[in-house]
Amino acid sequence: MVAFGKKLKARQIEEWQGYYINYKLMKKKVKQYACQVETGGYERRYVLKDFSRMLDNQIEKIVLFLLEQQGILGGRIAKLGEQQEMLQTELDLPRIASLQEAYRDIGRDLLKLLFFVEINAIGLRKILKKFDKRLGYRFTDYYVKTRANHPYSQLQQVFQHVGLGAVVGAISRNLAELDDFQGSYLSIYDQPARPFQDPVIDSIKAAVDRLSHSTNFLTYLGQHALIIHEELPTPNEEPVDDQRYHFVSLLLNLVNTFLYMVNTYIIVPTADDYSASLGAAPTVCGIVIGAMAVAQIFSSVYFSAWSNKSYFKPLIFSSIVLFVGNVMYALAYDFDSITVLLLGRLFCGLGSARAVNRRYISDCVPLNIRMQASAGFVSASALGMACGPAIAGLLQVKFKVYTITINQNTSPGWVMAVAWVFYLIWLSVSFKEPGHLSQGVNVPECSTRESDALENGATQPLLVSSQAHKDDVAEDQECDMSEVPSEDSHAPINSIGAAYKLLTPSVKVQLFIYFMLKYATEILLAESSVITSYYFHWTTSQVSIFLVCLGLTVLPVNMIVGSNISNKFEDRQILLASEIMVCLGIAASFHIIVPYTVIQYVVSGLVMFVSAEVLEGVNLSLLSRVMSSRLSRGTFNGGLLSTEAGTIARVIADATITLGGSVGESRLLNVTLLPSLSICILAIIATGLTYNSQY
Repeated sequence: MVAFGKKLKARQIEEWQGYYINYKLMKKKVKQYACQVETGGYERRYVLKDFSRMLDNQIEKIVLFLLEQQGILGGRIAKLGEQQEMLQTELDLPRIASLQEAYRDIGRDLLKLLFFVEINAIGLRKILKKFDKRLGYRFTDYYVKTRANHPYSQLQQVFQHVGLGAVVGAISRNLAELDDFQGSYLSIYDQPARPFQDPVIDSIKAAVDRLSHSTNFLTYLGQHALIIHEELPTPNEEPVDDQRYHFVSLLLNLVNTFLYMVNTYIIVPTADDYSASLGAAPTVCGIVIGAMAVAQIFSSVYFSAWSNKSYFKPLIFSSIVLFVGNVMYALAYDFDSITVLLLGRLFCGLGSARAVNRRYISDCVPLNIRMQASAGFVSASALGMACGPAIAGLLQVKFKVYTITINQNTSPGWVMAVAWVFYLIWLSVSFKEPGHLSQGVNVPECSTRESDALENGATQPLLVSSQAHKDDVAEDQECDMSEVPSEDSHAPINSIGAAYKLLTPSVKVQLFIYFMLKYATEILLAESSVITSYYFHWTTSQVSIFLVCLGLTVLPVNMIVGSNISNKFEDRQILLASEIMVCLGIAASFHIIVPYTVIQYVVSGLVMFVSAEVLEGVNLSLLSRVMSSRLSRGTFNGGLLSTEAGTIARVIADATITLGGSVGESRLLNVTLLPSLSICILAIIATGLTYNSQY
């Protein structure tokens, strides 16, 4: 395996070699500190002070060189600007072409500079992580807090590329003006949404976005899908292989996502009435709704494993199982059997192919449109969530076809069964199975770790055990002793044990937050029909309208957060604020004041749900960054882990509703909200403890 220091040296731009972080020296220093601390040679205060000074010197070297290069680029742009002014009096097309190419050359040099910054940021994050792990200190907390928030921060120059935006803007503006020099009187500032974009500007923008984690509505929405992209910084763009991409196949995956979400939520407004009509308590609706989630825990795993070999066969199987499950759900009324009802929902859960849908986007959609596809996945889910209750509200019918009863309880099952039949026919005719890439990709281990360092950010594990120390020493020895690539270093993660080893404290906290928000929203949605019927005597149509209104907030909320709020605040700030708002929404929902009013229930529910939507977006955004890139492949990938966390939360929430029903409907609301509030408070505490590692 090739050591990170050697990989860093190999990727350096030759003429800039003296200005990169001296990772090899700092790694030796960390080893020296560890040995001296163990033998009592160094005091803790001395180690922290000495290492801080060394880091400060390294960062200052990087920043001063960065500023020098910015000045050189600025000078070149100024000289070209003088030449461009001469064109105002004399039109010279060859000269225009020459100036455009000169600006592109500056753009390519800027891209090299961004690559320089990113490589150094990786080195800084990795050495901070190594220091914490080897010495058992929470040094990263201290260093990031004191340096990043200082008014003269040099760390901000490295991690937020302060000043480079002006260079990007100058290149963009001048290229745009040269492009329509022959008649346009408007600049990019007059038309910020103009379609013109030179390829070199696209490359620079991608590098800047990757470095700064800046976002917009599309990227923010796409992050909800948690489709982890492997990103190793390269100074030159690599060609995208889109031979495996087929638009209709992608569309079929998105339709599958939409139909499954409709299938999940179409029964929510009537589940309590259906349960009561079969002789069970209305609160059994928790088990009825949750049965689908229980089965999904297992189906997600085998569908994820199946997608290693095929996409078409799992989707066919999913459609057939969902058809059978919905027919069983609808026939339970005529069989007068709650068992058949539950089995039908279990079958529906066994047909959950969301892991396949995610995997298809990750593996088969070209990188240049993958974010749009990810956003489409999230939009299809949100639309399905809103359409499910809306369709249920429209199915207020009652008639018989021979001996089969069709009413408001059974019609959701029949409608979805017909929908899956049509989908199955379309799938069989139109889906194109892509060729699967080989799983045995031979990539060096330390290259993987380098990518992990970039995505993990400035992580800070808590006090580590002696075994973790030994593992780290072994890692150093392996990377130093051999440069032979390991065949297993970049292998797919196909066991839960291998996946768990890649979960840092930051990742665990983010997964717990995801568990919390899914638990809280499931409690709100799944018990809505019981609560509103008991307190407000709402009909099925009124419950449906309430759920539809909640579902329709998803896309507008993400648009506001993705296009505005996320560009003004750090993700971790939005994360903590939205957690607090979820907590306040839950607290406001308790039945303490008599009488319990519609306004209190609707407003508190809306605050909690909208805050949870904001929280989900920023949570998955952070999770995609702090989670190892190795979890982008294999059965137990990052998408599966987050899906399992959310599904388990839904199962527990639905079970809580059913168990809470044993104390009576009058106490159900408070009994189910209490665990939500407790879990939310724990999530806020966990966020506070790891706040400085979410960087």
